[in-house]
Amino acid sequence: MNQSVYDIPVKTIQGENITLNQYQGKVLLIVNVASKCGLTPQYEGLEKLYQQQKDQGLEILGFPANNFLAQEPGSDSEIQEFCSLNYQIDFPLFSKISVAGEDKHPLYETLIHAIPERIGEGPWWKDLVDYGLTPNEPPEVLWNFEKFLVNKQGQVVARFAPDITADDPRILDAIQTELQK
Repeated sequence: MNQSVYDIPVKTIQGENITLNQYQGKVLLIVNVASKCGLTPQYEGLEKLYQQQKDQGLEILGFPANNFLAQEPGSDSEIQEFCSLNYQIDFPLFSKISVAGEDKHPLYETLIHAIPERIGEGPWWKDLVDYGLTPNEPPEVLWNFEKFLVNKQGQVVARFAPDITADDPRILDAIQTELQK
């Protein structure tokens, strides 16, 4: 059963304690992000998508996480500065959290429980293994830049593998479907 994400406490990257309730009625794309990852250039596509769709009701929420090869080592202020200077990020960023392991944030517990399988499980998984890395097994978050789509009622409706970019038709179609509801 999909449950709402609205009541889960989170902290903005500026340190303010909030819940996602302020995004009620919006379509959310929740992404675990990292500044020193091979996928970090996805910030550019995410920001472009945000600028194109925010007036239609899309919010992209970035949650920095240091779970994968310590690819997000900075403090919240360093992360915010990096995103601002390098990618001119305007979508909301949140305080660094854990998205895997024993200290997994309740938001990610909820997201993973709601949608245990990701769309786009493909060659990228094998690439990680070929590099000698041990990616997380499903249902856990595979790597940085995994994406969860949440509908206007706060229910998780889709999950996309890290290498599925913001301009992929699968994401764009899923977002449009939810925005039109």
